[in-house]
Amino acid sequence: MQDEGESDGKVSGWGRWPSWRPTSLSLLRSTETKILDRVQNDLWARFVSLPTQDRIWTVTVTHKSLREASKPSSRTPLVMVHGFGGGVGLWIRNLDPLCRSRPVFAFDLLGFGRSSRPSFPLDPVQAEQRSVISIEHWRRALGLENMILLGHSLGGYLATSYAIQYPERVRHLILVDPWGFTPMPAEGMSKLGCPRWVDWVISVALFFNPLAVIRAAGPWGPNLMTRVRPDFKRNFEELFDDDTIMEYIYHCNAQPPSGEVAFRAMSESLLWAKRPMLDRVHLLPPDLPVTLVYGGQSWLDSKTGEKVAQLRPNSYTHTVVVEGAPHHVYADKSDAFNAVVQSICDDVD
Repeated sequence: MQDEGESDGKVSGWGRWPSWRPTSLSLLRSTETKILDRVQNDLWARFVSLPTQDRIWTVTVTHKSLREASKPSSRTPLVMVHGFGGGVGLWIRNLDPLCRSRPVFAFDLLGFGRSSRPSFPLDPVQAEQRSVISIEHWRRALGLENMILLGHSLGGYLATSYAIQYPERVRHLILVDPWGFTPMPAEGMSKLGCPRWVDWVISVALFFNPLAVIRAAGPWGPNLMTRVRPDFKRNFEELFDDDTIMEYIYHCNAQPPSGEVAFRAMSESLLWAKRPMLDRVHLLPPDLPVTLVYGGQSWLDSKTGEKVAQLRPNSYTHTVVVEGAPHHVYADKSDAFNAVVQSICDDVD
């Protein structure tokens, strides 16, 4: 793995952290390196500088056969955008399979992972726009003319917003269990079958940043993360027989809040968006194909894909449901997910 650059003090300010939180930039870097070392093909990891002085942590994976052929691929690159609280390391079960026919790019969203952590505006429109513009600046910096754009959860929401504003750069939009499409129902959390006390807890939590409890837990934070999300460790246990993935997620999210501030600004009761994407999805150009991939056991309703199709009556809009998969379909049912994405990519070129 080729790794270029180090984070700057402006990005994190980790050196000022008290020892209460068992994390550091070096721990995040070393844990991520352990994950990315599992990539079997050529991987280039580096910071991409933006005009705003921010930096986006980026990995590019190309199949080793391209190195042997001594020529770059002419195929449209696949760009993968993670969800809330994620980072490039969570695509570890997808990078090798999906780079067989084209370069694969993955990056940490502005405010997440190892990317810069600027102050985001609290206005939902401005917070969303700051994220979208950072993606466009990133694309320009890399010189990508166009791409197959894939986004998971929050990444799907931002990828859609990006495609609305820069449609000429997107050959196919793949939305994986996208967050923020439907408006919040009048009955709130009870719509999902949750008791009223859950609604109350979330209403209290809205006064804080979503991941504040992880930071407040101090030395108990890593154990809390494991208890709350045991599914992550299970999804990657074939690759890691220890807590590598859980440590990575902890170190990604035990940092001073930045991207989560933007998410909080954009969200309504955390599970819904203040500006639902169904109100804007008709702005996607008719000739831009869209595929929505849902987990059959996800808390997000796959019928949203049908609503998107209705709002784009003269366009290609297809919904795929991966049976038995929860929200993180790319990790839980990676083989099925990779097959779906590979098929889409093959159709593009």
